[in-house]
Amino acid sequence: MRSGMRRAVAVAVGLGLSAAVLAGCGRAARADAEGPADPLEYAYMTHLPERLDKDGTTFEVGSPTAEKVVHVYEDMRCPVCGAYEAGGAAAVREEVLSGEVRAEYTLASFLDDRLGGSGSVRAANALRAAFDRGKFIEYHDILFAHQPEESVDGYTDAFLLHMASQVQGLRSKEFDSAVRTMKYRDFVSASQRAYEAAQAPGTPAFVVNGTMLDGDWREYMFDRHMVGLVLGMPGADHGPDGDWE
Repeated sequence: MRSGMRRAVAVAVGLGLSAAVLAGCGRAARADAEGPADPLEYAYMTHLPERLDKDGTTFEVGSPTAEKVVHVYEDMRCPVCGAYEAGGAAAVREEVLSGEVRAEYTLASFLDDRLGGSGSVRAANALRAAFDRGKFIEYHDILFAHQPEESVDGYTDAFLLHMASQVQGLRSKEFDSAVRTMKYRDFVSASQRAYEAAQAPGTPAFVVNGTMLDGDWREYMFDRHMVGLVLGMPGADHGPDGDWE
């Protein structure tokens, strides 16, 4: 770690940056009578707007006018992605709720080829079906909270439907059919191609405001107390010394 970064971390911790982050890891547009008055701030996850990007492969969650964007590439079977979702993602989510950050998700599915099975593909298909119901981010979080072991290939139809029952309003005849018939197989393939085109080094990969993170910056995304260094520190767009490490 560079000396400049060590100083930055020390200052951030001394100032209680982690507490500030924690206080403050597309849904089809819908009118919500109980939504917040300010369209850029959201009281609950169920209020977060969701969209698909222009090429239809990436889910966009949060304010369309957010000044900062965190784009995450994930494979649903990846245990390291699960570690991120259990750690730094919580701090990112707080910033998404505040309207300061928009989160974007591109779903890879290469682990099926490496490990055998079809869990990554089936989970990505189910998440696309959840998007149709306005429930992508809620279902995404439920699946990661109960992520099966990587080698088990546990994202079966039965498991995916059981987990969907924990998201209010998600289960329906259409959703269940989409899961069982792999309705969004083409979407899953297109999302994998988008992941490959991004030349991400693996999953999870993070692109913040258009810059792919590596080194210490990437590691900070796993620690909810350090996410603020990436999202909020002056000059964070270009790293403490002018370049990302």
